[in-house]
Amino acid sequence: MLVACCQIEPDVESPESSAARARAALAAAIDQGAGIVVLPELCNSGYVFRSVAEARAAAVPAAGELLAGWAAEAARGDAVVVGGFCELADDGEVFNSAAIVDPGGLVAVYRKLHLWDRESRWFAPGERPAPVVETRHGRIGLGVCYDIEFPELTRGLALAGADLLALPTNWPREQRDPPMLRSLAMTAAYLNRVFVAVCDRAGSERGLDFQGGSVIAGPDGSVLAAAGAGARPEALVAECELERARDKRSGPNNDVLADRRPEHYLPDLVGQAPVIRTN
Repeated sequence: MLVACCQIEPDVESPESSAARARAALAAAIDQGAGIVVLPELCNSGYVFRSVAEARAAAVPAAGELLAGWAAEAARGDAVVVGGFCELADDGEVFNSAAIVDPGGLVAVYRKLHLWDRESRWFAPGERPAPVVETRHGRIGLGVCYDIEFPELTRGLALAGADLLALPTNWPREQRDPPMLRSLAMTAAYLNRVFVAVCDRAGSERGLDFQGGSVIAGPDGSVLAAAGAGARPEALVAECELERARDKRSGPNNDVLADRRPEHYLPDLVGQAPVIRTN
């Protein structure tokens, strides 16, 4: 099984060219034999909007041509596509969303729960849990960018049976090496014994530099593929035996999920947890 992350450079000034770049990168990955292809967050629209009107003008319905085009590419290689897009909902709301598409068409849409910084100006927050989707190539759990900073979400996806966590991302540039995004992907993979594919974007947009930190991590926390320096467009490909993610053993006598004792964790004892005060 080849998993690909297509680190492209969307352009907020031209949603049409952004959508075309995403489809071209997707087609190239499928031509290389990728069975699961991940595209960045908001890959059809760009990220740095100047107004609600601009975001709305770039938004497209999930049942529209964008995702239908992804499905047409998927059908050429019996592939599954995960990508972030600017979604116009039936009720007129605009969401920062991710979709899973296969040769039969749209399979699932997830609307980003945790909006970062100015995103709340342009998007409504999602209200439904991040899903795990049974696909022809394995169980894929969905998140978007900032979601990876919430271990409750990634652990929840693992508990629901995800083999691969796929996170379309637009991560701002950081002055650290390795970037925190890579560390977060490795940590989420290791703690949950799953594969993690983070597909970041490349380039700069209206004064904001992006990290270009795409990474694919294995269940042991190892980096299977990572983007090079410079936040350039590139394609990452890694062989992933997704069935490995169903073995949660961390040693001869331990299992990272079976060893949990949630009845003793504070979030599960709201209203019952003791309050310890010091003088």
